[in-house]
Amino acid sequence: MRWFALLCFTLAIHAGAQSIPGFAPENSAEANGRALADEAARRDDGFSDSQAAMTMTLFDGRGNSVSRSMQSKTREMANDGDRTVLIFEDPRDVRGTAFLTHSHADRVNDQWLYLPALKRVKRIAANRRNGAFMSSEFSYEDLGNDEVDKYHYRYIGEVVLDDIETHHMERVPTGNSGYSRQEVWLDKEALRLVRVDYYDRGGTLLKTLAVSEFQQYLGKYWRPHRMHMRNVQNGRETVLTWRNYAFNNDLDESEFEPSRLDRWR
Repeated sequence: MRWFALLCFTLAIHAGAQSIPGFAPENSAEANGRALADEAARRDDGFSDSQAAMTMTLFDGRGNSVSRSMQSKTREMANDGDRTVLIFEDPRDVRGTAFLTHSHADRVNDQWLYLPALKRVKRIAANRRNGAFMSSEFSYEDLGNDEVDKYHYRYIGEVVLDDIETHHMERVPTGNSGYSRQEVWLDKEALRLVRVDYYDRGGTLLKTLAVSEFQQYLGKYWRPHRMHMRNVQNGRETVLTWRNYAFNNDLDESEFEPSRLDRWR
C-alpha cells in the first residue's frame, strides 16, 4: 500500500465485476485475504511517481486544533517498496522539517527525520516506529507503505460499511510492530481502502482510520483526499487532506536520500 498511503494504505483501479485471482468461496479465509491484498497492490503498480500538497490538522480532544502545511513526494522503486518524503512548509516552527521513508517488501522500513533546529538527520530506530509522528495520531509505522508480505491475512466476509459494500479482513504483522493486529475494509467496487482499525499490543482497539474523498488519476489510480485518524484511547484526532496531485514528475532517485533532506527548505 502506498504512503497515502501514508499509513501506509493500497489503492486500486475501478474493478466492477472483474474477478480477483485466487479469491473464491471454496478457498480458505487466509487464501482469500491474501488474494485481496495481492490484487489491490497489483492494481496500483506503475504510477512512476507522484506529488501533492497536504494539510495535517491536529485536534486535542478539547476543541483546540492546529494545522500544518506540507508537500508529499513519492517514487516507485524497481524490486523494492516506494520512497516517500514529506516536507513541512508552515507554520514557522516546523518549516523545513523533512521525513523520509524507504519502504521494503521483506524487512523493516528505513526512516529518517531532518530537524532544522538541530541541523541534522535522525534515523528512526525500528523499536521507535510506534512513536507519534510530529505529535499526530499517526505513528512512524503508519507512514510506511504496507507491503503485502509484511502481514498474514484472514478474510472475514462482506459487510456494508457506511453505505459502502466492502470486503472485511484481518491482517497480522509478521514482524516487529506496534500493533497486534489490524482490521481492514476494502470497497468491493475498486478495492480502495476505506477503513482500518488498529489494535495495540494488548489486543485492545487503539485507533480507527477513515479514508474518503477518492479521485481517480490517469484513468487508473485512485487517491484519497481525506484521512481521519481517531485515537479511541486518548480522544485525540488527526486529519490529513490532499490537493493538487500530480503524476509522472520525473522525480530523481537521488532526491530520496537522507543526505538530501536538509535541502528541503
